[in-house]
Formats: sequence, C-alpha cells, structure tokens
Amino acid sequence: MAYSGKYRPVNPSKYRGDPTNIVYRSLWERRIMVEFDSNPHVLEWGSEEVIVPYRSPLDGRYHRYFPDFVVKMREKSGAVKTKMIEVKPLAQTIAPQPHDGKRKPTKKYLTEVARYGINSAKWKAAKEFCADRDWEFVIITERELGIK
Repeated sequence: MAYSGKYRPVNPSKYRGDPTNIVYRSLWERRIMVEFDSNPHVLEWGSEEVIVPYRSPLDGRYHRYFPDFVVKMREKSGAVKTKMIEVKPLAQTIAPQPHDGKRKPTKKYLTEVARYGINSAKWKAAKEFCADRDWEFVIITERELGIK
C-alpha cells in the first residue's frame, strides 16, 4: 500500500472539493476512487474533505482526523445514504497481542500499540460524528476489497 499519486476524475462534478487536487495514498484508495467516480449510484464523494476532532490517547490533546472518504449514494431502495469510509490494512484494525512481560517490549510492538490506540480514538470520534449526522462509518480492509 505504498503507492500514491493524484487522481483525475472522469466525473469531476460528483467530487466535493477541488477535483484537480485529489490525492490517493495507496492503490487501495485509488481503486475506491475509481469506483466512486464511475458508479452511477454515487451522487457525490470527497477524499479527506471532512475534519473530525479526536483526543489522542498518547498525549491527551485534541488532533484533527481526515477520514479517507465521505460518499453519498442512492441505495437500491431509492434512499440516499451517506457513509464515511476509512481504508486500512486489516492488521491495523486488530489490537496487538498483549506483551508477555518476560522481556523488554520491542519497538515494533510499541509502535503497533500506539497506532492501534490512535486509530481506535479516531474511529470512536468518527462513529460519534457520523451518528450525529445519521451517517454510517465504515472501515474497508483488503478483505472487503477482495485482496489477498
């Protein structure tokens, strides 16, 4: 997931934000952008256009979270639904295994714990943000994308 670049939409009128400055930070994000841009059920979409404040468990201070996508879609029933979407590797959505305590924790383990703590705080804030607006918060991993 290390590829990044600029996405040029085929349907720029569906994009909420500056359609000349759409950045993807992974090929997974790009794949979703292509789907949103080409899907006739997608009425509008944006990438990192919404700011959700969250309190970091690491420093106790408020920070700004920019979820990957917000998309407004017409469902098969005809209802219009808005979803906030975050794209992450499955491994980053699962709490790290507890440290055994017999040896010093590795730097990798400490990084995973910090990342999971921050992600959990962001996602909790995003769920509350969405609930206030009658939106849905969704995390998409390689499993949902059919990768691996």
